[in-house]
Amino acid sequence: MIEVKNLTKRYGNHTAVDHLSFCIPQGQIFGFLGPNGAGKSTTMNIMTGCLAASEGQVTIGGYDIYAQADKAKKLMGYLPEQPPLYMDRTPREYLAFVARAKKIPAKQIGKEVARVMKLTKIVDVADRLIRHLSKGYCQRVGIAQAILGDPQIIILDEPTVGLDPIQIVEIRDLIRKLGKDHTVILSSHILSEVQAVCNQVMIIANGKLLACDTPANLEQQYASTVTIDLTVEADSQFVESMLVKISQQHTIVKQFQGRTQAQIRTQKGQEDAICRQIFQACRDANSPILCMNVNTPSLEDIFIQLTQAKEGA
Repeated sequence: MIEVKNLTKRYGNHTAVDHLSFCIPQGQIFGFLGPNGAGKSTTMNIMTGCLAASEGQVTIGGYDIYAQADKAKKLMGYLPEQPPLYMDRTPREYLAFVARAKKIPAKQIGKEVARVMKLTKIVDVADRLIRHLSKGYCQRVGIAQAILGDPQIIILDEPTVGLDPIQIVEIRDLIRKLGKDHTVILSSHILSEVQAVCNQVMIIANGKLLACDTPANLEQQYASTVTIDLTVEADSQFVESMLVKISQQHTIVKQFQGRTQAQIRTQKGQEDAICRQIFQACRDANSPILCMNVNTPSLEDIFIQLTQAKEGA
């Protein structure tokens, strides 16, 4: 559906996007993940034809975004990081204007505007001036203009930025619903958001591609160590002497009310053996284990690992 080859964007001596190449198949919720300034918004602006590339090629549904711009852009709906709203219009008026700009037939505009307002849950504010709407409703209006005309591809740049927790959950639910019938590209620097809604994740930093896979595969590929959180009904001296025999990588976190908390770090694949040794040692000493959890690295841990390695390169 979308193919990006050797995409590069330079601003003088600064390279915002550095020879980026990737493919996005049809029917995916695809996440762009990266720190602020990673090149996410620049890449999206190039993909949608809003910004010229210094080098490279973008094809949308087989159409070149520059040579066949009209055909390529008909396949896309785009919500920039700053929604392009007219504050002196109501959502109904604004969406009707966007529908005409998208060349939706006049007889279908009323029905199409009503459809997207219902889908984004802005019917109740349809006739209020946009300047009087909350940030959450403005984001919904922005998403509504992006999905007018039912495009095959919906591109959302930071769609939940500045929203409260309830609004974030509602927008995420909407994105999941859109993903059932569309290809959705979601840009964010919020890792939990990407992990919650995306089938595929692409991590970029300094304009370069660092990783691209499903969240589960990324965790499996880059999770080389795991941690074991342990709470034992015993003093720290016993726990320390026990762990010295089992693992060189451990930390006594704290001791309180006859209990000791510790954390053990080990290579992936060795955690079961270490847990058995801890259980046997505590059983032999008649020191009950109150809690023992094995934690694998999250997508956030992998993101930090990759981006910090890139910054240090």
